[in-house]
Amino acid sequence: MFHKAIILTLGMLALSGCNAQKNDKTAPQSTGTTTSADSGTQQKDKKGIVYLNEGENKFLKEYQMNVTFKGISEDSRCPEGVNCIWAGAAVAQVEAMLTTSRPMTLNLATLDHPGKNYHQSADFNGYIITLEEVTPYPKSQNGTKALSGKYRIGISIKEAGTSSVPTTK
Repeated sequence: MFHKAIILTLGMLALSGCNAQKNDKTAPQSTGTTTSADSGTQQKDKKGIVYLNEGENKFLKEYQMNVTFKGISEDSRCPEGVNCIWAGAAVAQVEAMLTTSRPMTLNLATLDHPGKNYHQSADFNGYIITLEEVTPYPKSQNGTKALSGKYRIGISIKEAGTSSVPTTK
């Protein structure tokens, strides 16, 4: 009896795995990253914001920095047209690398909330990288699952002041 239960369970797992593979084949595949060598002046707006699509990689000559928008790890923002107790937050994973440093993944949120470990800005090798915006905003019909792969962020990069760098006197 015990053997029959194990065989039945393994059979169900195998069938569910086949269904998952079929769904992956029908979904559009955009796992590659796009690269863009840009000085940052063409795709910046007047406020100095650099925009990146999900999976996009840009080299910013003025900072000698390579920035990649890896994706959104969390999007708990309240959908449009819904009353929520908390507005929620979106957390973007941004990989930054200077020409003289190793890459570092920064988790940048749409708001500061230290209790939940949400930070809108992060220090990176003498620069402060701030998440300015995340689009599109979730809708009540589709939720955030429909937005996967369609996210676009805006970040700003500023030099950190000498007081924020602990190794300088």
